[in-house]
Amino acid sequence: MADWAPIAKEYDPLKAGSIDGTDEEPHDRAIWRAMLARYVPNKGVTGDPHLTLFVARLNLQTTEEKLREVFSRYGDIRKIRLVRDLVTGFSKGYAFIEYKEERALLKAHRDANRLVIDQHEIFVDFELERTLKGWIPRRLGGGFGGKKESGQLRFGGRDRPFRKPINLPNMKNDFYGEGSSEKRNWSREGTRDWRTRDRDHERGRDKRWPERERSWAWGDSERDSKEERSRGRERKDRDRKDRDRDRSRERDTKKQRDDDKHR
Repeated sequence: MADWAPIAKEYDPLKAGSIDGTDEEPHDRAIWRAMLARYVPNKGVTGDPHLTLFVARLNLQTTEEKLREVFSRYGDIRKIRLVRDLVTGFSKGYAFIEYKEERALLKAHRDANRLVIDQHEIFVDFELERTLKGWIPRRLGGGFGGKKESGQLRFGGRDRPFRKPINLPNMKNDFYGEGSSEKRNWSREGTRDWRTRDRDHERGRDKRWPERERSWAWGDSERDSKEERSRGRERKDRDRKDRDRDRSRERDTKKQRDDDKHR
């Protein structure tokens, strides 16, 4: 627990399957599959992994030329590899971009994440396959991220970092050197134990209760006043209709008398 960090420094499928990195038992079969996998990085991939970015969630229509146009603003690019299906040749929605300088890599990593390209908000991170020890890809039950619908979320990456365990003291971590601008869900918990939180919750509830009663009372009075106004409008409508009916009868009677005089 003392070496806890929001971003995994070494890939462990069991920890990646835990929201705070503290699980001791796998909760889905994919984690078992990742724990049993013996993955070897693709030796056919060339280039410097420490100067390579992973770019995901791309529009399937986005081309290498478009990626070069966007990412070349951060520095000189050595190579772009848009991953395509071997059979159809269509894009799989992710790519790897290798820069010539580390400064350009860090700038793109900081500024290009969540950039919108071809109506898609992209995700940018460092390449992990050849740089993170123990890496297991998503297809073998590992990886980071995932969708809630699958029930197989993975934590410890840039997109979904570990949340701070409840009993862990407050820690200052700036793994990516991005300061407070980076959204960090793990900083929301605070450092108090459960007794302190419960006690504060009770005090807060006692303070909120009179306010709620006043709110409810105000709501009742407002509802009553609305009903009174509605009934008043109904009475006015009925009175107006009665007056119109009486005037119509008087006109008819007067007309009848005039007709009788002329006969």
